[in-house]
Amino acid sequence: MFRFPLLSGLLGFLAMAVFPTAVFGQAGSTARPYAGGDLIIAAPVGPFKEVVGGGVGFGMHGGLPLRTSSILSIRGDLGFVNYGNETIPICVTQPCRVTGDLTTSNNILFMGIGPELAFGDAGLRGYLHGGVGFAYFATTSSVRGSGNQGEPFASSTNYDDLTLAFLGGGGLLYQVGGTPENPVFVDLGARYHHNGEAEYLRKGDIQDRPDGSVVVRPRRSETNLWAFRIGIRVGLGPTRLGR
Repeated sequence: MFRFPLLSGLLGFLAMAVFPTAVFGQAGSTARPYAGGDLIIAAPVGPFKEVVGGGVGFGMHGGLPLRTSSILSIRGDLGFVNYGNETIPICVTQPCRVTGDLTTSNNILFMGIGPELAFGDAGLRGYLHGGVGFAYFATTSSVRGSGNQGEPFASSTNYDDLTLAFLGGGGLLYQVGGTPENPVFVDLGARYHHNGEAEYLRKGDIQDRPDGSVVVRPRRSETNLWAFRIGIRVGLGPTRLGR
């Protein structure tokens, strides 16, 4: 059964979005579509932290203001986090005249969509956002040439699972360039991913037996994490609040 630890925060968030003038006053910020990308440092929490040390990844996001006089946008996020890799040398042929590297990667692909509320003005702005989406846990193995050279020429998904996910966080935008119509910001933020329970693999959960068979031992636990982000956001278009 899914739990909703972010529900009360999201309700308050939506209330501020409905009554932005009462909460923040009149803002001179710009309301425009935007797009961005960021590097992610993942910090697991709870039971997930006990078996996964951390992870790195990359994310993309974009948003569209609901109207020209609103500080509320609809935001979409898409990205992935890698929380472990393992590479072992193998024989590609028998007899072993051709060798390669078998690499197993543990990844989380995530997607979310929901509201973003902006505040502030000029070159320094803040935002809060929340959303609902999914988290896809997948462990895959691929084979390359020795020394991890070249593109993979064979790959397989060893185990995967899909869960409903809730996201909530915020950040700061500092303008570093661009034009009045297309400003460029450094984006610093943090976001909580409530992924709930999922089945997943980590390093060591796939065992190769001498007879050539493979044993996969998935584990199940809460898989929540914090995603700390640093990236770039670009404004797209000249629309201005208050018009």
